[in-house]
Amino acid sequence: MAWWEGVDETRLLVAPDPKAIGNCVGRLLSLRHPKSGNTTCYLFVNGALQEIHWFKQSYGAWFLGDYVCEDGRLYAATPVDPVFILLPIFEEARMKKGDDPGKFRQLDEIIFINGYPGYQHLSSIAEKSMQVVCDFKEIGLTKFFRLNDSKVLAWLHYKACQLKQTLPTLDKNYAARDEKDTLADAVSILGEYLKDEPWLKLLCSNLKLDLQVAAKAPDIETLPTAIESSLASFNPVQEKSGSDKKTTRTGRQTKKAKVETDTRNIKEMFSRASRRGK
Repeated sequence: MAWWEGVDETRLLVAPDPKAIGNCVGRLLSLRHPKSGNTTCYLFVNGALQEIHWFKQSYGAWFLGDYVCEDGRLYAATPVDPVFILLPIFEEARMKKGDDPGKFRQLDEIIFINGYPGYQHLSSIAEKSMQVVCDFKEIGLTKFFRLNDSKVLAWLHYKACQLKQTLPTLDKNYAARDEKDTLADAVSILGEYLKDEPWLKLLCSNLKLDLQVAAKAPDIETLPTAIESSLASFNPVQEKSGSDKKTTRTGRQTKKAKVETDTRNIKEMFSRASRRGK
């Protein structure tokens, strides 16, 4: 059972107001993380999918009116492209073997995942959003979808190039960096939502980047469920990024640690910019 089901503890979440657009109701959904496959909490509100991040200092609590919220974490919902979240299940659904492009499947079949009813709430946005990376056929009133490798790669290439152009506008330090380094950072950010095989590997090959460098993106604390662990197990000290680990004194490793730290800071700014643009 997910931590938000049947739990009465109060949490502080910064998210879009469902009442701002009609009588919309926000839903917390248990979905698979697109890279790790772990069960992760997402917010679906106002027809948009949001991922949930959290931050906590060593000691803290929230005073909400006359109530004290012992959980001092700050949870924040930020927009995420649903294509990233749906890509793995569309990949599985086509049952591709070798050079065979796979099978066309109905959308209802694709998003029916045992143990994850949350995907069915995404049917309203899946049909439109996944057309950019899929071939589809219409038979009567029914649409059938099949993931297209070329379309996926073109979409990822576009995302990487757009992010590469955005990064220098968010931090003046990026304006002085080499374009290839900025592109590698952009791919690192995208890599947090992609499995190494096949998509991250194909993207790096297309952009002539080193997969090992692009794959080592910093960890961002998204909100998993507590199916196997309690909230007490969320320890920010244990959730360290690669830049917090001990490095050697070689200049190359020191530079690498700095790049990872810079990328983490830029992603945080990019998330804030995305929220402002919505």
